[in-house]
Amino acid sequence: MELSRLLAELADGDFHSGEALGSALGVSRTAIWKQLQKLEDIGLAVESVKGRGYRLPGGFCALNADAIQCSLNPTAKAFLSSLQIEQQINSTNTLLAERARSGDGVSGAVCVAEQQTAGRGRLGRQWISPFGRNLMFSLLWEFQNGAAALEGLSLAVGLSVAEALTDLGVAGLGLKWPNDVLCEGRKLAGVLLEMQGDAAGRCQVIIGIGLNVSLPDDAPIDQAWTDLQRQGFVGSDRNHLLAALLNRLLPMLAEFEVAGFSGFQSRWQAYDALADEPAELRRGEEVVAGFCRGVAANGALRFETPSGTELVSGGEVSLRRRQSGS
Repeated sequence: MELSRLLAELADGDFHSGEALGSALGVSRTAIWKQLQKLEDIGLAVESVKGRGYRLPGGFCALNADAIQCSLNPTAKAFLSSLQIEQQINSTNTLLAERARSGDGVSGAVCVAEQQTAGRGRLGRQWISPFGRNLMFSLLWEFQNGAAALEGLSLAVGLSVAEALTDLGVAGLGLKWPNDVLCEGRKLAGVLLEMQGDAAGRCQVIIGIGLNVSLPDDAPIDQAWTDLQRQGFVGSDRNHLLAALLNRLLPMLAEFEVAGFSGFQSRWQAYDALADEPAELRRGEEVVAGFCRGVAANGALRFETPSGTELVSGGEVSLRRRQSGS
């Protein structure tokens, strides 16, 4: 019996007896008990009350391909080539990269998981993902002109996430170069781009996105963070949320493939969380103080220091707001 079938029965948040669950799923009560233990093992709190049965307090909104497809607009639906849902996986980026290498991955392929066991962010950071609490997904897109055509892509992806959340009524959003989506100054989502293929020609980009939806208070994250629940977002349906993101992301990628980042520059700067703010640019052990002055048409950061304004591209570089007095 798959966990997804048991989760579907418990999704309403009501109590269900072991006997009723066994009857609904065609298995024994012992099999149900073993599956309930697996739910506990992956971090879902199952409440058990003698004489009433089992429930998931607050219910559970499982990822569902039909529900996601129904919420896509016609334009996004036309660009979506495949949609794959995994219960537990090491990394959605890794899965799509493997598909692309085997010749099975084409533009518009999407993989989303209830939980990643080896999710990763930029600069080798781990991306925390409790089962069913967030959105972790990857999108594969093929480009014909190599790495040079990808300048500013991570910014355009972050912009699409911010605009999709704005569409849903989330307030206080900002973007931090090159790939963070913030809310009230705290990290809400991140973007990781990985490229394979010909660096000067036909290549595939796997775009990984992690969005905090409902994290536990003790989430082991080493930076200021928030999630949609803490921001008062009442939309608990992650299927509708993912569709809203894809409604922005898929058309953006088609547009970016033709025109690059320049058409998104002004829209990105409207969300710039560090515009004209004092900041620190870190390259390994080197720390440079300056001011953020927006981004160039190719997505490079305009970073002003006493010696002039430098155009900073991506790579092993991190940016943070400079605290007063530092």
